[in-house]
Amino acid sequence: MKHILPILTITTLAAAASAQSAAASSGLSYNRVGLGYNSESKGYSLTASALIGSSNFLVGASTTVGGNTSGNGADSVSLGYVFKNVAFGADATVSVGSNEAYGLNVRKDLGNSIELAASFNRDSGDNNVWGAELAYNVSKQIQLAVGYSDSSAAGVAGDGQTIISARYNF
Repeated sequence: MKHILPILTITTLAAAASAQSAAASSGLSYNRVGLGYNSESKGYSLTASALIGSSNFLVGASTTVGGNTSGNGADSVSLGYVFKNVAFGADATVSVGSNEAYGLNVRKDLGNSIELAASFNRDSGDNNVWGAELAYNVSKQIQLAVGYSDSSAAGVAGDGQTIISARYNF
C-alpha cells in the first residue's frame, strides 16, 4: 500500500513526458517533391527530399531545367540531419551535398497552414546563398511557396532571385 503513491507519481510523470514528446513533433513534412520557377533566370527547378525510414536523416536531390543562364542541368544531391524542435518549435537541418556544398535550413510551422523558412548554403566556389521562404499548405499534400535568395561570391553581393514553388508532400 505504501508503494502505490510513488508508483502512481512515476506513472503519471512518464505519461506526461510521453504526451509532451508526442505533442512536440513539428508536423513539418520532409517527404516531398517540388517544382519551382525562378523569376530571374526564367528557369525551373525540380527538387525531391525524403527522410530515411523513421530516422531524422534526410536525402535530397535537385536539378535545374531551362532558363537564360548557363546553370541549366545543375544537378545536386545531399544528405542531411533534421534536428526537430531545436528552439521555439523550429526544426533545423544541416546538410552536406555534392560539389562540396553544405547548408543550414531552419523551418517553423507558424500555424494556420503557414510555414516560414530561412537558409544559408555555401558551395565549393565560395558562393554564399542566403534565403527566406513563406509557404502555405493548401492541404496536407499540397504546398505553395514564395521565396527570395541572394548570393555572394567571395563577399561580392549577387542578384536576388524570387522563386515560386509548388510541392507535393507524401
